[in-house]
Amino acid sequence: MSGHNKWSKIKNKKAVTDSKKSKIFSKFAKLITMESKTVSGDINSPSLKSAIDQAKAVNMPADNITRAVKKGMGADAGSMEAITYEAYGPGGCAMIIECLTDSKNRTAAEIRHTLSKNNLALAGIGSVVWGFEKKENKWTPNTMLSLSDEDMERAEKVIDELEDNDDVQEVFTNIE
Repeated sequence: MSGHNKWSKIKNKKAVTDSKKSKIFSKFAKLITMESKTVSGDINSPSLKSAIDQAKAVNMPADNITRAVKKGMGADAGSMEAITYEAYGPGGCAMIIECLTDSKNRTAAEIRHTLSKNNLALAGIGSVVWGFEKKENKWTPNTMLSLSDEDMERAEKVIDELEDNDDVQEVFTNIE
């Protein structure tokens, strides 16, 4: 009777990895849809090509990529918007939260809720961005900040919670 347990272990591990893949694929699908809408489906556009290359790097199936490009060209694409939120995290670390959403109000409320749950708040516009430089769609900090072990654990927890949100594409910090 030992064989039944092996399958259940495999099934549970597969469910966890499939869940992580699904979350990553949905984020890239949103990004590709928005870029496709912006460039009217021109696959040779650098921004759309970059988004497709990033999706391929995480092994996103070609069917999903094609579907996302077509959705961006269609009338049902909706109005996806790229939004950047700024916050100060534990220990005074700076956080830039990039989102891609179809509802600014819902996303802002979810981000605010996640931050307030961890005794943090959104920062004013421009209060964090000045300490970063944007290169190739990535924010790189001008200066790095070292945190205590306790603050590092809190920061990792907050970042994980933010990245669990489907609308959050990327969280950038100045933590060493």
